[in-house]
This record gives sequence, structure tokens and C-alpha cells, in this order.
Amino acid sequence: MQERNNYKEVEDFLADKSFRTWVQSEEDLDRWEEWTLENPKRAKLVEEARLWLLAMNVPESTLSQTDIQLALEATWNKIERKEITQKGINFSVFKLWSNYWLRGVAAALVLGLAISWLYKNNINSDNTIVTYKELVSENYEGLVEQTNHSNKSQIITLSDGSSVLLKPNSKLSYPKIFIGNERKVYLSGEAFFEISKNPNKPFFVFANEIVTRVVGTSFRIKAYSDQPNVEVLVRTGKVTVKSNELLTNSKKKEVVLLPNQALRFVRQGFTFNKITDITLDESLAHSVGNIEQLSFEFTDIPVTQILKTIEQAYLVKIDYPHSKLKDCHLTTSLSDQPLPEKLKIICKSLGNNTSYEMNGNQIIITSNGCE
Repeated sequence: MQERNNYKEVEDFLADKSFRTWVQSEEDLDRWEEWTLENPKRAKLVEEARLWLLAMNVPESTLSQTDIQLALEATWNKIERKEITQKGINFSVFKLWSNYWLRGVAAALVLGLAISWLYKNNINSDNTIVTYKELVSENYEGLVEQTNHSNKSQIITLSDGSSVLLKPNSKLSYPKIFIGNERKVYLSGEAFFEISKNPNKPFFVFANEIVTRVVGTSFRIKAYSDQPNVEVLVRTGKVTVKSNELLTNSKKKEVVLLPNQALRFVRQGFTFNKITDITLDESLAHSVGNIEQLSFEFTDIPVTQILKTIEQAYLVKIDYPHSKLKDCHLTTSLSDQPLPEKLKIICKSLGNNTSYEMNGNQIIITSNGCE
């Protein structure tokens, strides 16, 4: 297992059977994800290797052989030109090409890119709506998809510390590790987001016809494919909402929203309606959930009560030693923090002997009491 610490090329990973098993089946017996997170410098190389493997999962296409061949030739010409001019690339396409097995992976990758390009430019050019499937297919990084089939909201913790409260009958696609200078996720349905602050790495939520951009804030998006409107409601911070560039009739309008403001995108007519006071909109006022109404400002409040507030807001279950924490009080502001950060602040305030673990909607706090 130690030999992977010496991997410096993409083909090193592709030749590793346990790596291929992890990527293709998500069976992580050798703790690849944990190993990747230990060193941010290796994350990009790992992600590039994942791309090559994921490229093999190309869906069937009804395109003619002639169309596919033309697309392949055009794509390889572009790759060759880019390989010649681009410097500092992490691996050589031509070096990979010398390996017979890797040639099959590369061909699948090029075929997938070619089919996607042809579909977007020739077959789907008349579409006036953007579907969740289309949004996800535009991303070649390999995404994790989580669907909430239950009747209760589910907590998703992202690699940057952000948290997402995913509503029933909704799904979210996101990368296991955010690579590069942007963070992108894809939503179908409804979710409440609390984004970890990072001014140098903005966060984007792609939801049907709109794109929401934030740096660090909390907001809710409601974007069901079978409903006439898409809504964005801001609880804290500031967000920017614009139409998706995939829209053939996009007006490229951009709207800035502040706390307690909302935007309703009306699919029929492609109009943006900004709502500056959500209390005056009957539909929005009735849809506000616990997490958007409860205050997370605490002044000399028992820790047990703070934990109950978190349970009520996030619809989670928190196990903690009641007898050891019953006399502990805390003064803190947790109003603009993702759930993991809220828990981290509480544990740190109680002392070094307190810690927490999250497993989906189940949270366990271990503590010897407040110091």
C-alpha cells in the first residue's frame, strides 16, 4: 500500500487494481479517499486518473458512424494542437496512448466528448429548457449523486465543509473533492445550503435554468422539473442568480439577492421576479422551514438546549452525555455557519475532551463535560 505514495503519473493510478475498483464501484477498502485528502497536492492527479476511468462509462448513442468518426478526428486534432502548445501538463497523452489498455480508455473519453458535443450542437439546439440530466452530463469530473427517497430531509456534508439539507424527492450531484478554483454542484428538487466561506473559490449551484453563485452564505433553492417556477431564497449573506448559458434564449440577466430576499424564475416567458420582502409573498412565507426561522444566536444558553435547536433545525438526531453537559452554558453565534462548523465550535467551546462524529442524520458527541 505504501507504493502509491510514489505515484507521479496518471498511468500509475490506472494500473492499480484497487484504484480502479474504488473509482468504478465506490468500494473503498483501501481508503483511497482518505489518502487523497491527506495531501491536497496529489488531489488533482488523482482526479485526472478518475476522469480516464469514468470516461469508459459512455452511454449508447444513435449517432451515425460517419458523425462519430468526424467528431473523433476533430477532437484528436484539437488534443494534438493543445498538447504541443500547452506547457506544464501533468501527463502526456501520447505517453498514455502507448499503453494498449489505456488506448481503450482514451478512445472512450474522446467518444464521450464527441457524442456530447454533437448532441449539444446538432440534436439539442432547439431545446428551451435545461434538465438535471443535461446539466450533469456537461460535467466530466465524475460526480457523486445522492437522492433522497425518504420522507425526511437528509444532511449532506461536502468536502469543503459546506452542508446541504436535501429535501425529499430531491437529488444532488457533487464531486467527492472540489478541484480547481471553483466549487460546483447540481440540484434537482429542493435543498437548503450553508456554504463554507472561501473568497478565492466561489460556490455554484446549477438548478435547471438558473445558476446561483455564492462565496459563503445560506440559502434555499427550489427547482423541481415538473413545477412552473424555480425559486431562490436567501437567509444570510449575498447570492447572485443568473440564467444558465445552456438556454438557447437566455437573456443573460443577473440578479443580486440579500438576506430575506428571493427570486422566482418563471419558466413560461423566462422572467426573473425579485422579491425584496419574502413576508409579503404568501407562497414563500408558508414555505419557510425550521432552519430558516430559528435563531442561532445564543447568550448564556444551556448546551443541551443549543443541541436541541440544531436537532429541530436540521431534523437530525444528536446523542450526547446529558448528565455531563446539563450544567454547561454557552454564548456564541452560529447563524452563518454550516452544520459541521456549528458542531466544531460547540465542541471547542466545551474543551479539548469534547468531539463529534457525523453519520448521515446521526450525530454522536463525546465529552467529559465543560472545562
